[in-house]
Amino acid sequence: MTSPTRPRPPRPLPRSRAPLATASLGTVLASLALAACAGGTSGGGTGGTPVQGGTITYAHVQEPPCIFGGWIQQAYISRQVLDGLVTEDEDGSVKPWLATSWKTSPDGLTYTFTLKDGVKFTDGTPLDAEAVAYNFEQFEHSDLNGTAKVSIDPYYKKAEAVDATHVAIHLHKPYPEFLRLITQGYFGIQSAHALKTRTKEQNCERPIGSGAFTVEKWNKGQNVLFRKNPGYTSWPATAKHKGPAYVDTIDWKFVADGTSRYASLTTGQSDVIYEVPTVNWKDARARFRNTIRYITPGHPVSFYLNTQQGPFTDKLVRQAFARAADREAAVDAGFHGVIPYEPNPSVSQSTPGYLDTDPYPYDPAEAAQLLKRAGWSRGAGGIYAKDGRKLRVRLVYGPGYQFTSEGATVLQALQEQWRQNGFDVTLVPATQAESWGGTYSTPDSYDTQASYWTSPSPAILWIIWRESTKDNPNGNNHSFYNDSSLTRLIDRANTNTDTAAGFGQYKQAQKVVNDEAAGVGLYTQNTLIAVSDKLHGFWVEKSQGEPVFSDAYFTGKR
Repeated sequence: MTSPTRPRPPRPLPRSRAPLATASLGTVLASLALAACAGGTSGGGTGGTPVQGGTITYAHVQEPPCIFGGWIQQAYISRQVLDGLVTEDEDGSVKPWLATSWKTSPDGLTYTFTLKDGVKFTDGTPLDAEAVAYNFEQFEHSDLNGTAKVSIDPYYKKAEAVDATHVAIHLHKPYPEFLRLITQGYFGIQSAHALKTRTKEQNCERPIGSGAFTVEKWNKGQNVLFRKNPGYTSWPATAKHKGPAYVDTIDWKFVADGTSRYASLTTGQSDVIYEVPTVNWKDARARFRNTIRYITPGHPVSFYLNTQQGPFTDKLVRQAFARAADREAAVDAGFHGVIPYEPNPSVSQSTPGYLDTDPYPYDPAEAAQLLKRAGWSRGAGGIYAKDGRKLRVRLVYGPGYQFTSEGATVLQALQEQWRQNGFDVTLVPATQAESWGGTYSTPDSYDTQASYWTSPSPAILWIIWRESTKDNPNGNNHSFYNDSSLTRLIDRANTNTDTAAGFGQYKQAQKVVNDEAAGVGLYTQNTLIAVSDKLHGFWVEKSQGEPVFSDAYFTGKR
């Protein structure tokens, strides 16, 4: 299912808001999520005659705690090992992968998938309906993958094997976005035998899938070595060739420093690098045939504002905070015009159902008026005060795993602007563990938190804005904004079988968040990739921008 809406194209420069005048929906969606420069829409530049063998050296940024899991960095790496039931094509349509076809019951409550016959996991066990059903039950009822679980909650009911090649997934309610959501790498299918008989640590370090590669060795802190699966038979419909991978191995290195990472490509030490520093992006486009800018769909990098404790319990103060810094200019300067500004705090501009609006553009005079209405007045050093307390804001962010050095520069620029307009903002760096359910996860621990969440669907609204109740807590609502009417609206959108009406409801939900200033937009989460001219056939998939190496090849001896 594709969106009936027409999102706007990325903003390449501050305040450039030109809409797309004419284009097909598929072309719009493809160009938004996969904006490739000098290398084709998916970055799959080809040329010459492929040779078998060789090692692709890939320089990534962050090392995950496990090869698979609920973090986007884990989806990237697990894609090399684990196949999914379905995949998303560049036009937003869902295409076959392990499932050759599927049927939806008239009431929308059951999806029955026909599986490829004869596929085996690399441990030799069959990838059959029993294995797929077991994986989905583990998504829901264990800690196998938390993002897979929250992506299908509360609509998932159960999975059952009808026979060896047919698996039925039953839902409590219709959920039209279900197919699009399970294209994500979080839904990679693992060997049920391995999950049942091996330890968590063993599966964490060397998950068993049916993919184009297997994990040969993980050298912690350095790299993961992947070995070609010569018996690979389960390529997706979006693959660029049929058959096992061309190359023998992938050397997936972890190179946190952006300067070193880019240098490794220019000197020939790497064949592909992730997250080209934006300061080098122009040079990369001039040097290399295949460069890819992928604008990640889902929840963009934005600020959650704590609505339960602290200064942001007052909507007027939240609105003033949004008005008091020129976020668009800071993003453009910090990322050298490469990363688009994103004013929508709920859904990124590459996501279907996107609401194109900038609810709180920079306006320091309006910010001052809002604070005055809220009872605040300028005090010592120009910082606002009320009832003897200063307008202090603790802003928690994740350096390294959420913010590059360039992203941190954006925050520092905003911090200075907020100070000039009366907010005393303290930047509080936090580790992943501290932010995700740790030190900075309760209403008394921060005033605002910067974060993002990737998803190919506007159903991400349910994950990040569903109210948190005693019986049904929602630890992903970092604004602690509990609005039962908003929850019901998103649920109606999720379960609406009328596509146009459902996407209209998603837009209504975004407007509620904007009107209440429960969040403040900043910029889109992006993937910037550059590929050596020696390597051909490399591309990134549509739903999350996962790098795909199974079609990549060299044309000379390596």
